[in-house]
Amino acid sequence: MKIGIYGGTFDPPHLGHMEAARAALEQMNLDRLIIIPDCEPPHKDLVEDAATPQQRLEMVALMADGLGPRAEASDLEIRREGKSYTADTVEELHEQFPEDELWLLMGTDMFLTVQNWYQPERIFQYAGVAAFARSEEDSEELFEEQSKYLAETFHAQTTVVRLPQVTEIASRDLRRMLASEWTGGNVDPAQYLWPPVYGYILREGLFGTKADLKHLSDKHLRAISYSMVKAKRLPHIQGTEKTAVELAKFWGVDPEKARRAAILHDCTKYWELEPQVATCDKYGIPLDELERISVKFLHSKTGAALAKHVFGEPDDVYDAIFCHTTGKPGMNTFEKILYLADYMEPSRDFDGVEEMRRLVYEDLDQAMIMGLEMTIEELKEKGAVVHRNTQGTLDELRRRVR
Repeated sequence: MKIGIYGGTFDPPHLGHMEAARAALEQMNLDRLIIIPDCEPPHKDLVEDAATPQQRLEMVALMADGLGPRAEASDLEIRREGKSYTADTVEELHEQFPEDELWLLMGTDMFLTVQNWYQPERIFQYAGVAAFARSEEDSEELFEEQSKYLAETFHAQTTVVRLPQVTEIASRDLRRMLASEWTGGNVDPAQYLWPPVYGYILREGLFGTKADLKHLSDKHLRAISYSMVKAKRLPHIQGTEKTAVELAKFWGVDPEKARRAAILHDCTKYWELEPQVATCDKYGIPLDELERISVKFLHSKTGAALAKHVFGEPDDVYDAIFCHTTGKPGMNTFEKILYLADYMEPSRDFDGVEEMRRLVYEDLDQAMIMGLEMTIEELKEKGAVVHRNTQGTLDELRRRVR
């Protein structure tokens, strides 16, 4: 394989880092990109309000998830502790991947001084170096002078990755901007951050942010929700929000409540069984024997619990999220809207979805019946258990429309 190694402090990782990583993946045709936050950078001291190594690793993991399946975060340097020397890292990765081609990614300034790093000969023994260049002038300087010097001195392999035109920002300036957002700053730090990373910063209260989780704007609630799920889930959440708002306006339901319910409806989708059950127990949500061993039934309940108890949403938002997966007998219009928006948002693609998208603006109950019937049929074909609320909701709606 051809493996890229991208290290740094990442305090925090921003869109400049993300676009550089994406450019390397595409231009170098990497099979794998390992992004490694350092534990203790050897060339500088961490600032007083720095995120912890674990928090920086979690932010990098969110960024890597947004880059696709070839990118991953590694705790190699954090696990090793102490000063994070690149020579140690590339040698350790060479031991893990002895048959693979390693490429160390770095910015222009670092490339021009890499010969002064700790044991540079070990770096070039195990890895080539790919330098990020923002312009043709950078490229010429890199190859004509520094690349020649490194080749002659260390037998180094070098290449260049040309960066797209992105707005540059230093991490220290971004940290100041994040803090000033809560004291009247007029520049939005979100424009420099991958939304899940921004949401993580708000959720953890990093860099002087002071988000009140029970009084969040739609923008901040959206970012925090996105930070709790995998990147592949974002188009679905965004589609559900759009569809829920449209349906709420059409059927006379508060569109802002529909929006916030949709934003939060899948926020615990990727939790394991143990925290799902623990959260239900914490907030007094009763579970039957099946639910205690079946994680697929729980994210609607725990998502509702977080919506109410952590994010301060009202009871009707709680109720809509609580039943958006299985349904329940006696659903009101708001609850049906979220259920159907989740089922037929624009990224969904299955036989009958266009008919459902037409029917939902004519008769909510008939649209519900259609969705419930398809769900039950699919579950039975898979040999899966049909939740009692799903069957009960269908039976009740059939009686109502007769």
